Amino acid sequence: MKVSGFTFVRNAVKFDYPVVESIRSILPVCDEFIVAVGNSDDETRNLILSMGEPKIKIFDSVWDDSLREGGQVLAVETNKAFDAISPESTWAFYLQADEVVHEKYLPAIRSAMEKWESEPKVEGLVFNYTHFYGSYQYTGDSRRWYRREVRVIRNDQRIRSYLDAQGFRKEGRKLFVAPVDAFVFHYGWVKPPQAQQAKLQTFHKYWHSDRWIEKSKKNLSSFDYHGMDFLAPFNDSHPKVMQERVKHQNWEFSAEKSAHKPSIKSALLHFVEKKSGWRVGEYRNYKMVR
Repeated sequence: MKVSGFTFVRNAVKFDYPVVESIRSILPVCDEFIVAVGNSDDETRNLILSMGEPKIKIFDSVWDDSLREGGQVLAVETNKAFDAISPESTWAFYLQADEVVHEKYLPAIRSAMEKWESEPKVEGLVFNYTHFYGSYQYTGDSRRWYRREVRVIRNDQRIRSYLDAQGFRKEGRKLFVAPVDAFVFHYGWVKPPQAQQAKLQTFHKYWHSDRWIEKSKKNLSSFDYHGMDFLAPFNDSHPKVMQERVKHQNWEFSAEKSAHKPSIKSALLHFVEKKSGWRVGEYRNYKMVR
């Protein structure tokens, strides 16, 4: 069984993406790792080269900045990286540049790949998610954060990245997947406030028109982390590859100051989920194999 890892990235240094940590976190279970490096304004390509990993293969890409609707350029770049993996691979392991897997989950992931390798009905593996917010000590704990997503897919070129690259589709339909007992740690909302604001201002261009951006423009130099409805303290360990970043967090974050009083509806739905584990009306980007 051969496994290819793949991702895409642009301006990782400028926007403080933990892309090196992301790649290293799953490299032990990959035979190769394709990185589609977009045309950047910083040293992103050299950053990837500096890893000195023989498994890594860089694919140089130029983003189509005219794609301004629904984040579709992210799916385009995901597909470029996926299309570059070895045809000999059975599975393709996808992580975005702000996603990291804890080393304790690697055996379970490898085991799930081996279990379902000869079962073509299983087109992917779905992972649980932990979303960090504001700092490395707190996680988002509300319905606005998705709980699961597909991150391992079968090496089938009929499978395509969907919408803004959160999930996948095969010939337009959702993938049939099996669960893996593992979490993906999402660090996209843990950055210095200045880097977070700079990233968001740039990424608005991949969802909205110039007119929308100008109309809603806020002249902020740093991101305001206030206004999150539910946060939970993180009491587990971070992946080893993230330890240095966690240790050197250099900005203040207050969960109490960030707290936002939820609506009655949100509070009720949150209560139901915590008591029963059932997320009412949950959207799933996949179909579980039964």
